[in-house]
Amino acid sequence: MRGNIAQLMQQAQRMQENVQRAQEEVAKIEVEGSSGGGMVNVTISGRMECRKVRIDPSVLSDPEMAEDLIAAAFNDAVNKVNAESQARMSAATAGMQLPPGMKMPF
Repeated sequence: MRGNIAQLMQQAQRMQENVQRAQEEVAKIEVEGSSGGGMVNVTISGRMECRKVRIDPSVLSDPEMAEDLIAAAFNDAVNKVNAESQARMSAATAGMQLPPGMKMPF
């Protein structure tokens, strides 16, 4: 019985280390989101910090469209970071699913 608990504790420790490593890796990545067929590109880090925004000058003639395209590009980048984060966390936890609504801290 005690051996099983010790083994579970070791597994939990390894999983915690893997999750921490995955979080550090995700924090270092940069992802680019785009919209309008590449007319607007937004680059964000794995920590959801905006690194770069590139806007095609032709978009600026219509401020409302520019706002929509910037928001869409940012959302595209956020979705890509979330997908990459989920993939790395899944690998770190050996596919063990977290309860619904529970997210890893970033």
